[in-house]
Amino acid sequence: MSKQANPTLIGAFVLGALALAVIAVLVLGKGSWFNDRHQQVLYFDGAVQGLQIGAPVVLLGVKVGTVKDIQLGIDRDKHRFLVPVVIQLEPHVVQTRSGPPIDLRDRATMHQLVEQGLRGRLRMQNLLTGQLYVDLDFHPDKPAELVGLDPGVSEIPTIPTAVEELTATLEGFDTDKFLADLSAISHSVNKLMSSPATQDLPKRLDSTVRHLDALVARLDAHSGSLLASAQDDLAELHIAVDATRAAMAKVDRAADRVADLAGSDSPVVKAMARASDEMTNAAASLRGLTAQDSPTVQGTNAALKEITRAAEALRRLAELLEQQPDAIYRGKH
Repeated sequence: MSKQANPTLIGAFVLGALALAVIAVLVLGKGSWFNDRHQQVLYFDGAVQGLQIGAPVVLLGVKVGTVKDIQLGIDRDKHRFLVPVVIQLEPHVVQTRSGPPIDLRDRATMHQLVEQGLRGRLRMQNLLTGQLYVDLDFHPDKPAELVGLDPGVSEIPTIPTAVEELTATLEGFDTDKFLADLSAISHSVNKLMSSPATQDLPKRLDSTVRHLDALVARLDAHSGSLLASAQDDLAELHIAVDATRAAMAKVDRAADRVADLAGSDSPVVKAMARASDEMTNAAASLRGLTAQDSPTVQGTNAALKEITRAAEALRRLAELLEQQPDAIYRGKH
């Protein structure tokens, strides 16, 4: 007969196995059950081929978390598919100069960073394998476009990659118009190049070059005489400049002498002042002699009257002698 199993031993073995399993999970999970890890979501508009769960999340070149889930969503308002990417950030990765570290998992902190321009986009992690990672960086010039499919999860706005922006630009590019313009330009160029004027251009250019060569040769032949004449002219100009400078120096000296003579304390000015005074005194004396009440004028007037009376007597005597010539010895009748 077989020996019956002991239920106590079986129970202890099961409990031990369960305890070992819990310990293994705790060790392998590094205590993640006891850490309050908040998750963030980013909505990418387009394919995310190359992004895998476990890919790093990088902020300013520093790994701050990992990708935890990649889903597929739809925006019914804009009728488009979206790819929600759930990331999990590590706690206390931002050190400060003073105070405790900043926890990026906090929704209020993340909201402030988003207002300051925090945006997420996909970047190439490995060129050979094509693996992508989530890059977080500050782009305050990019608007924050929030999708908000799950209000209970903190959202980080996303921006397109450089390749996606180039693709969007090329999609809006009018290729038909560009090709039509290019064809018109090509036709115009062909018409211009085939015109007679353009065909004759090399001949005209060759003729112009020959004329230029002849002109250069002529200038080279006469350059000696031209230079000699120019040197003579420069020498004469130098002499004229020297003479002008000497004349200006003489003019300056003459001006200085005139200034000295015209000074208030110069002998010339004093002599002229004395002559002016004497002329003023002579004019005053002359005015005194020619006044109506002066003795000289009165005597002169009396003499003129006597001369007038004598002239009148001589005139009467002459008339008498003319009428009676013998009156000079007979007397007046």
